[in-house]
Amino acid sequence: MSTPSDDDFQTPPPTAPIDDTPTVSCSRCGNEWDLAYELDELQLGNQSVEQFALDHHRHTGHFPDDVTPWVVSCRRCPDGEQFLSEGPARRWARTHARHTRHDVAIEHADEQHIVSAE
Repeated sequence: MSTPSDDDFQTPPPTAPIDDTPTVSCSRCGNEWDLAYELDELQLGNQSVEQFALDHHRHTGHFPDDVTPWVVSCRRCPDGEQFLSEGPARRWARTHARHTRHDVAIEHADEQHIVSAE
């Protein structure tokens, strides 16, 4: 059995750094943002896109591209909310229906469901 020489161990070629910073665009604003600030400064991790979308809506009145909120609205009173995931939307609807005995509509994309007060 022979001993390996320096020629047997080749240094792999250098690779370019991977930039996997998520980006968000908004055609209404005509802008695109990378979420380096949300990742590095705010340390939001997996929640960075959701937090950016909520902040964008808060400041502009609309959501960025490819973000469709779950909209819950009471069918009897003016209460309602918007959520970016289904779980909190359904929880809000069930809680409101239970406490007020009002039916609540849940809308997302092209579908609508009613949470009954009964």
